[in-house]
Formats: sequence, structure tokens, C-alpha cells
Amino acid sequence: MKKVQQGFTLIELMIVVAIIGILAAVAIPQYQDYVTRAKLSKVNVAVDPVKTAVAMFAQENAGLGTLPANAWTSLGLAGAPTATTEVSAIAVNAGGAIVATLSNIGTNYNGTTVTYTPAVGNSAVTWTVTCGYTHANMSKTFGC
Repeated sequence: MKKVQQGFTLIELMIVVAIIGILAAVAIPQYQDYVTRAKLSKVNVAVDPVKTAVAMFAQENAGLGTLPANAWTSLGLAGAPTATTEVSAIAVNAGGAIVATLSNIGTNYNGTTVTYTPAVGNSAVTWTVTCGYTHANMSKTFGC
């Protein structure tokens, strides 16, 4: 009687390890990219209430000409928004431009700013977004 071979050869195991290594080399950077994108999307979420308050101020006061810098009570807010994990500070310049300072996103992004500049039209307020740092892969994430 012949004995049936059991188990894998060393070559077969080495091929499996090589395939897993190649997949990991591709997957880990992609995962980190997606984590960064998710954190950057939280910046918009943190700034949205301030954008709404600035738009309301513009509607109620026929523009933003009388808005002083960081006038939280004039905007109908109790105070400056509390910092989040991704946004260390939010400030409103005279004229309504909102500046968000980024934190805990990644080494290239920490300490940089995203500025939301309003343009008051007849029926709407539109926002122009500029960044202190522009990364090619992240430009679509928050409009920079």
C-alpha cells in the first residue's frame, strides 16, 4: 500500500507567505490613506454649525460687513466651538471667513489650516475652501 502524502511542501508555504506579504504591502498604505480621508471629512462636520451661523448672520444683517472677528454671540453661538480630535481650533475672521486648525490627522496635516470664505449672493451663501496644505490624494475630500 502506498502512503498518501500529507501536509504542504516548503515551497508551497513560501509562495503563500510571499502572496500575503505582497497583499499587505499594498493594503496597509491604502488603509492609512482611507483613515486620513475619514479624519479630514470630520473637519467639515466640525465647521458646519459655524457655517450655518455665519449664513444666518448674513441673511439677518443684509451681509457680513458688520461681523467682527470671533463674535460668537453675534452669530447666535454661546461661545467658540469646542475642539475635536481632528480640529484643534475654529476662528471666524471679520467678514465671516472661518479658519479651522487641524490636529491628529497625520504628520503632513497637523497644524495646517482650512479656510472657508463666504460669498453672500442674492439667494444663498456660497463657500470657497482653501487649505494651508494641499495633498494630491486629498484634494477631493474637502474641496481644496
